[in-house]
Amino acid sequence: MYHRINVTLPSETLKQLDEYAPKGERSRFIDEAIQHYINQIQKQKLREQLQEGSIRRAERDTLTESLRERNLALYWFVIEEEVWQHES
Repeated sequence: MYHRINVTLPSETLKQLDEYAPKGERSRFIDEAIQHYINQIQKQKLREQLQEGSIRRAERDTLTESLRERNLALYWFVIEEEVWQHES
């Protein structure tokens, strides 16, 4: 379904539109331009979300690894303490 709308454009933009889209093809040209622009915005948002997710996962993984190392150190400390107590 198509809808008719009125759009106000600066003179320079209209000149550029006339260069690339003859009067009978303006609607198609504008539709394609808008769809292209929206796709670019969506791709940029997706890139940002992926980047944020990657950063969050890296932070989580770093924290998890740090906790794992501390737990391992504590585990060995407990074992060494038990060995020392049995040897004493």
